[in-house]
Amino acid sequence: MDEGLLRAFKALADASRLRIVGLLVERPLSVTELADALGLSPGTVVHHLKRLEGAGLVEARPRHPYVEYALRLERLQQIGRDLGRAATQAEPSAVLPGPDGRPRPAFEAKVLRSFFEGGRLASIPAQEKKRRVVLRYLAETVFEAERVYPEKEVNQRLAVLHPDVASLRRHLVDEGFMTRAAGEYRRAPEERWPR
Repeated sequence: MDEGLLRAFKALADASRLRIVGLLVERPLSVTELADALGLSPGTVVHHLKRLEGAGLVEARPRHPYVEYALRLERLQQIGRDLGRAATQAEPSAVLPGPDGRPRPAFEAKVLRSFFEGGRLASIPAQEKKRRVVLRYLAETVFEAERVYPEKEVNQRLAVLHPDVASLRRHLVDEGFMTRAAGEYRRAPEERWPR
């Protein structure tokens, strides 16, 4: 997360500072004008303005005999763009889209984000519900329907994603995502996969 974005949100995380921003949307104001409008002491207003200024949200402008403060609208626009960028970065590749290319349901997407790092499986989930989401993803993406795989190839394909291929292979079979017969593996028909 961008440090400037976090600093801006920390600066805005105060009711008085939000009220100051609201007043400055209309026009630049001096400390005295802000203090009168908010019912706060000038010292308190200066404290809040310094926090907003430090986050780049307001700027001081000399106006004889005072200094007035103005809202930096371009900074607010930049925050909006940064938020949009942060949202897309937080959910890489629509969080591993489903086999039909559409986004996955929220729970599945969250599980896959939690357990995959850089395209590799960081750990095998202990919780059955989460493990099934990961196993479904592996069955969909690693193995083709109607194809027979010798155990060696199953191991090779799984080893690219996680070192414990024996556990993954066993879970895929035990949970019903794959079948095993005479040392050969097949992806089970999707209608038989657990939900």
